[in-house]
Amino acid sequence: MHPEEDAPQETAVSYADRRSEHRHRGEGPLTLSFDDPSHLEITGRLLDYSKSGFRALHSYAALHTGQIVNFQHVVAAGQARVMWNRIADDSVESGFLIIK
Repeated sequence: MHPEEDAPQETAVSYADRRSEHRHRGEGPLTLSFDDPSHLEITGRLLDYSKSGFRALHSYAALHTGQIVNFQHVVAAGQARVMWNRIADDSVESGFLIIK
């Protein structure tokens, strides 16, 4: 008997496979604004969206997880919470959960 034969088999599940909602490809401009700590408006580009959230590309690296922003893009407008950020060189990709 070999120990590796008794080890549980791990299956890699991609992030996309764990999503509970279908994402739609997004296009067009995006505006984010907030008053934390002072009023600021950021422009960016919508990458994709679902019923409960969206992903965007912008250049504001100081946007932080948990921050509430007002948003407007071609599909919707409202308020969203920043769920994650991925910073690479001079661009930032962020994921948002729509709350209003």
